[in-house]
Amino acid sequence: MSSEEITNAIPHRPPFLLIDEVTERGENTITCTKTFSGDEFWFAGHYPDFPIMPGVLLCEGAMQAGAVMLSGMLGSETDGKVPVATRANNVQFRQMVRPGDTVEYTVELTERLADAFFMKAKVTNITAGRLACRFEFACTLAEPQ
Repeated sequence: MSSEEITNAIPHRPPFLLIDEVTERGENTITCTKTFSGDEFWFAGHYPDFPIMPGVLLCEGAMQAGAVMLSGMLGSETDGKVPVATRANNVQFRQMVRPGDTVEYTVELTERLADAFFMKAKVTNITAGRLACRFEFACTLAEPQ
């Protein structure tokens, strides 16, 4: 998917769009990538002398990948709705992500209960060749007020 297709699928926008490319889509899975240049605003303060990617933003990127997957699965059911995270469980951080690194988000839908979507995510630091983060999360589609 192109950047334009990604922004058509989800409401996230730069500087907070944390997906560059969708590399693979399955029925209940998606794989996306993002390269961090080091120019992102958070690196200036996290941390000035040793910039590392905030772990919560790695989770956010994976959740955005999940939102892209749901948009493709549900089609018009998502029109006008905003994906909202409702839960994050078993979050584990394993490898730092630094400026210049590329990560791969792999997300799988494990269960749907009405309007609740349960997923598991894996974030791999491709540059280092190691798992950076993994966790489970849930989201719903909310009507903007």
